[in-house]
Amino acid sequence: MARTIAKDHDQKREQILKMAAKVFADQGFDRASMTLLAKECGISKANIYHYYDSKDAILYDILETYLRELRDRICNVDLSGMNPEQKLRKAVREILFAYQGADDEHRVQISGISALTDEQQKLLRGYQLDLVNFVRDILKELSPETFDDAKDKLRGATMSVFGMLNWYYMWNTGAGPKAREDYADLVSTLTVQGVPKL
Repeated sequence: MARTIAKDHDQKREQILKMAAKVFADQGFDRASMTLLAKECGISKANIYHYYDSKDAILYDILETYLRELRDRICNVDLSGMNPEQKLRKAVREILFAYQGADDEHRVQISGISALTDEQQKLLRGYQLDLVNFVRDILKELSPETFDDAKDKLRGATMSVFGMLNWYYMWNTGAGPKAREDYADLVSTLTVQGVPKL
C-alpha cells in the first residue's frame, strides 16, 4: 500500500528547504551532511529522507524553487502605461524587495549551482537569463541610441545593475522596506542619469 502524504507535507518541505539553505550558506554545500541538515531542521535523519533522498536533491529544490519564483515575480510585474525610466525604477524596486528574506538562498545560488547536473544547471541558468533579459530589454528601451548595435555595452550595463543589487545583502543585512526603496531609487537614478544627478 502506498504511503499517504501528511497534511503538513508541503509545510515541512518548505521548512527543510529554508533551514537547508541556511546550512548550505553558512557551512558550504560540500561540508553539510544529511545528519546536520536533519538536526538543524529539528527532525530525524530518517524523516528527512522521507522528503529528499540526497542533499543534492535538496540543493536543487532550494534553487529551482527560489529562482523560478523570483523569475515569475519579476518578469510578471505590471509595467503597462509606464515610460522606460518608470519601468526601470519599478523593476529594480521589485527585484530588491524580492530578495528580502532570501539572503541564504541568494548565497547558495552564487556558490551552489555548479554542484548540480548539467541538465539542472541549464534549467536554473534559464531562469536567471529570463531575469537578465527582462532588465536588458528595459535598458535598451531607455536608451536605444546608446545600445543600438552595442551588445557588449548593453550586457555590461545590464550586469552592472544586477551587480549593484545582488550584493546589497552583504553590507546592509536586515534592511527594511524604506532602506530597500531608497537604495532601489539610488540604483535607478545612477543608471539613468549618472553620479551628478544623485
